[in-house]
Amino acid sequence: MNDQKWERPAAGREPAAAALLAWLADPAAPRMCLVTGSTGCGKSALLAWLVAHGSRPGTPPERRVHAVVPLQGLGVRGAVWMLADQLGVVARAPGELVAALAADERAVTIVLPDLDGSAAPEELGDLAVALVGLGHVRLLVEAVSGSPAVLRLGSRAPAVMNLDHGQWTDLERLAAWRAAMPMTAPSPEPDAEATEGGSQPDLDDPAQVISGDPLKVTTWYETSYTDHAGLRTAWLRAGQSLSNESRPAHRALVLQAALGDRADPRLSEDLSALAADAPWRMVWSRVSGEVSPPWPGPAFALAAGHGVLEGELLVADHQGVVRRISAADGSPSGRLPRPIPSAGTLTTLPDGTVLALDRQGHLDVERVPSAPRPSGIEAFLSSKPTPVEQLAETAREHLSRHPGRALGASFTCLAAGDSTGSVHAFGPQSTVPQPCVASLHRGPVTALAVLELGVSEGEEAVPLLYSGGVDGLVRAWSPGREPLDSPVAARPFPVTALTATRTSGGAVLAIAWADGLVEYHVPGSGQVRTFRPGPPVLSLAATAAGHLVVGADEMVVCLRPVGVGAGA
Repeated sequence: MNDQKWERPAAGREPAAAALLAWLADPAAPRMCLVTGSTGCGKSALLAWLVAHGSRPGTPPERRVHAVVPLQGLGVRGAVWMLADQLGVVARAPGELVAALAADERAVTIVLPDLDGSAAPEELGDLAVALVGLGHVRLLVEAVSGSPAVLRLGSRAPAVMNLDHGQWTDLERLAAWRAAMPMTAPSPEPDAEATEGGSQPDLDDPAQVISGDPLKVTTWYETSYTDHAGLRTAWLRAGQSLSNESRPAHRALVLQAALGDRADPRLSEDLSALAADAPWRMVWSRVSGEVSPPWPGPAFALAAGHGVLEGELLVADHQGVVRRISAADGSPSGRLPRPIPSAGTLTTLPDGTVLALDRQGHLDVERVPSAPRPSGIEAFLSSKPTPVEQLAETAREHLSRHPGRALGASFTCLAAGDSTGSVHAFGPQSTVPQPCVASLHRGPVTALAVLELGVSEGEEAVPLLYSGGVDGLVRAWSPGREPLDSPVAARPFPVTALTATRTSGGAVLAIAWADGLVEYHVPGSGQVRTFRPGPPVLSLAATAAGHLVVGADEMVVCLRPVGVGAGA
């Protein structure tokens, strides 16, 4: 229960404040409210009062303000990135923000002060209309009376509060407020540079752009007519990661990862030097449109190779084509003979077996052409299924009746997570389709990874399962034992991908979250490194060398952590 009291607004604006609170609580009210009036009438002060109280912890849901973006000087992308950050989603453009919020029907209230002062009032007005069209989004927009923005949004039948009208002010309280105000000297004229948003850096100079205000740099790039040697394209591709990140060295790393081969080749060297203090070193990256080496396509699923596929990565695109690329430099080395339609999760085994879970929850089993196969009399005598084939067939039969949402495997264990939060694990000796099951999450399991724990010589390996869910938890479980009580990691965002492997320096675990953050953990050490590529993270793979590969729809980047376990 929230026992914090809401203070009265200044300048006698109690009637206006009461009306705003009533609008927020009324399910039948228009989803958009325009706060208008002449310049200097107190619109911004009223909204500041609402945001200050509505964003406090414990505020009742019907009065909660979830995001506020002052639009003064902002372009469309800067506003979208700020909104996405505050709402815990990843969006590079208005359409992606609308789609991300459409997928989550929780009520959201957004405040947008100073629409007239933005760099793109028409486009931001269109965004406002699209957002309130979702039904569960409320929008409070400030604009000057009679401005084009008000006329444009007024056609959408919003609630309108014109603060020039006397009904929104308590005149007695206004007089008392004025009487209590101390006498002050006239305000100085605004600084010209501040009014114009500050001096513009050289947009061709990476050192200047990573040191500038990222939202202003975004607006300048949005309105620029040249690509600035490739920096503009990289900046807009990296998206909200740059506005979220405050450290120039981290921005330099993100920009370096987002560069394509059409950019000036000197930029990568410059950005690498500027990223010297970042906790990562970029090994390689491939972005949409690159031809030498070619971009492997959208990385809807990733898997690091072992055994037969040692030194390779598998990348599954939106059409189910699974390409093989070098883990060392991202260059192509082939593809699987046939596509795996709607492949949502990939994993590999040392014998060359590739396991994929499609988006309908069914298991697909492939074997790379280079994998060794019995021939001649050996093939005739080896008619029985191998342990791996038996394991896969048992799991496939089970998943045909109980579709999975996530998949993980090692040579001794195959596991699938379902829509109820349970993980089903199959061991190599399974002869009946009865897996070991643990309920680990509230809501669907969204990602799985299996790690073989080291044991004494002559003993069987012990699989450790990491599972991530829509509930924002990462849990650890070894089949046949009780799951750990405490989660390995927890954040208020769904897990989108997991990967775990053993390196020469020990085990590593990487987690991707729906807000675009990637975490790289060294279990037992407390060491964690983070990275935000900018686009939504669709997939992850960790290699035996300790490198982390991050997959998105427009890029695949391979990073080496600095000062962490095997990556040091």
